Amino acid sequence: MSQACGVDFGTSNSTVGWHQANRPALLTLEQDKLTLPSVVFFNAEDEEVSYGRAALSNYLAGYEGRLMRSMKSLLGTSLMDGQTEVLGKSIAFRDLLGQFIGELKHRAETSAGQQFDYAVLGRPVHFIDDNKNADRIAQNTLEDIALETGFKEVHFQFEPIAAAFDYESRITKEELVLVADIGGGTSDFSLVRLSPERSHVLDRSADILSNGGIHIGGTDFDKYLSLAHIMPLLGLGGKLSNLTDIPSSYYYNLATWHTINQVYTQKVGRELADVYRDIQNPEYRMRFDRLINLVEDKDGHWLAIKAEEAKILLSDKDMVTLQLERLRSKQASTACSLTIEQTGLQSAIGHLSVSIANAVSAVIDDAGIRPDQVDTVFFTGGSSGVRGLRQQIAAIVPNARNVEGDLFGSIGAGLGLDAARRFA
Repeated sequence: MSQACGVDFGTSNSTVGWHQANRPALLTLEQDKLTLPSVVFFNAEDEEVSYGRAALSNYLAGYEGRLMRSMKSLLGTSLMDGQTEVLGKSIAFRDLLGQFIGELKHRAETSAGQQFDYAVLGRPVHFIDDNKNADRIAQNTLEDIALETGFKEVHFQFEPIAAAFDYESRITKEELVLVADIGGGTSDFSLVRLSPERSHVLDRSADILSNGGIHIGGTDFDKYLSLAHIMPLLGLGGKLSNLTDIPSSYYYNLATWHTINQVYTQKVGRELADVYRDIQNPEYRMRFDRLINLVEDKDGHWLAIKAEEAKILLSDKDMVTLQLERLRSKQASTACSLTIEQTGLQSAIGHLSVSIANAVSAVIDDAGIRPDQVDTVFFTGGSSGVRGLRQQIAAIVPNARNVEGDLFGSIGAGLGLDAARRFA
């Protein structure tokens, strides 16, 4: 049996694929689930570590501790060299990533009933936009971490190319395919010529017409939806006594998954108290009091989950009402709720959608083909279901048919195929 697997370490969700005759392409990683949310929770009460859905469940149940999510977003940034406090001890962010990837490897091996010594890891087209040095550092860091978890050899494959391999396993004739992989942290695109006859060729470089991407994904949609509609409930947009704006940095940190914990320091707590005293408007004093209570209760991740929930629901609905029962103020004891309409989502993320569409056009231009020559758009990645975004991409290639892959599993399955070919 092959000792090779494909690892899709995602910003929001992770999968592990392999290629065995008459076996599913993805391995179960949490009970009967094929995905493992890329989440770690350090339970301070029981001094235990949990992962995935169990981590989110423990956090939302109110256990005291530290939740870590969107860890992949640290790769290639200066934060990767830093540390954070977990269960009273300092731990390097690099070690946190290693802990999660090691758990991912362990669960995959348990599910497969065998050891995996070799792996193809997925990577975005750009870890960091317009910075080749940071991109190289990000891949090297991820490679070092993977080797430290026990893999003997690893290779990398662009995530949209891996998704293309998964789609190619199901087609019957040659197609020119635009793979649109819109994940939690990045939106990546590849224009690839696929065919059943070429599927077993190891070197496919001649079939890849162009690659491109942008560091925008589902967590960015969550962030700007939160800033536009949720954070004003906590005082964003209000004024101090000198008519300057209430500092926005607290809200931006709370709306960004990997910086939420930065508002939980004693220094920020003192700053919030000072700002509160400088707000004269009673309405905004009440709203800012909600912010102070949210930070004291360390409910920032809960609020981010609520923003994500609204985004997901608005993929299918025209309107959603969020129950925000943890937003409380001494001046207002009534439960807080918020209604967001589809137009509100589109307004909040419109500038992101335009940037993503521009990235698609650039990939087509780089390939030197006309948009009407594209046969198929293959959508994958959990955030490709956001309403309006898919239509905007499809409008660029008017003659292409739209095909939806496994939004969370196509990349992992394709990486498993690639691993089987490389390490055969």
